[in-house]
Amino acid sequence: MLVPVVKFVVYGSAVYLIARPLLDLSATQVLAFSGVLGAALGFGLKDLFAGIVGGLVVIMEKPYRVGDKVEIDGSYGEVTGIGLRSTTVTTPDDTDVHVPNAALFTENVINENAGAPEMMVVVEVAVARSADIGPATDIVEEALVTSKYVAVDEEHPVSVVVEDRGYHRVLKGRAYVADLRDEFAFSSDVTERTLAAFEEAGIESPELPERAVSGPSVE
Repeated sequence: MLVPVVKFVVYGSAVYLIARPLLDLSATQVLAFSGVLGAALGFGLKDLFAGIVGGLVVIMEKPYRVGDKVEIDGSYGEVTGIGLRSTTVTTPDDTDVHVPNAALFTENVINENAGAPEMMVVVEVAVARSADIGPATDIVEEALVTSKYVAVDEEHPVSVVVEDRGYHRVLKGRAYVADLRDEFAFSSDVTERTLAAFEEAGIESPELPERAVSGPSVE
C-alpha cells in the first residue's frame, strides 16, 4: 500500500508545480489545493497507519503468536505469520487468510491455546431423547480419556455435559489435546469410537421430527 501512496504524493506534487504557473493560482486557491491533497493523503494513509499500530500491539502485547489457534475477524485457524500490517491465519482447509492487524481494534480476537501446546477441544454427539443418558455419558468419557491424542492431568481435566435440544440431547465432551495440531484428528477419533460404542450398546441416535422430514404442507 505504501508504493501507491508515494506515487500519489509524487504525481500530485508534479501536477501542482506544473499547474500553478500556468493557471496563476492565488494564495487562497493554493491553500485549498493543499487541503484537498492533504485530506486525500490522510485518507490513503489511514489504513496503513492503523495496520502498523496493530502490528506493534501484536509484537508488544502478544495477544497471539505464531503457532496459536485463533479466530480473528471470522477467520479460524493457526497463526502462521505475523507481519507489521497483517497476520496470516491458515484455516483447517489449508487456506491462508491475511487479516489486517487493525482488526485488533474492531474485532474480537479468540485465542484457543494462548501459547500452550495443549488446547481444549469440544466434541459433540447427539442421542435420542429416550436414550439412557447415564451409559451414553460414560461412553463419551471413555472415548475421550482413551484417545491417543488426549492430555489428561489435574490441569487438563475431562468432562461431559448434557444439553437438551428439544427432540434430542447433545453430549459435549471436553478434553485437551496434547498437541493442538491434532485438534481435528482427536475430534474424529472420539466421534467415530463413540458412535460405534453407541450402536453396540443400543443407544439410539436422534431422529428428525416428522414435520422436519416431510416438510411444510402446501395447500
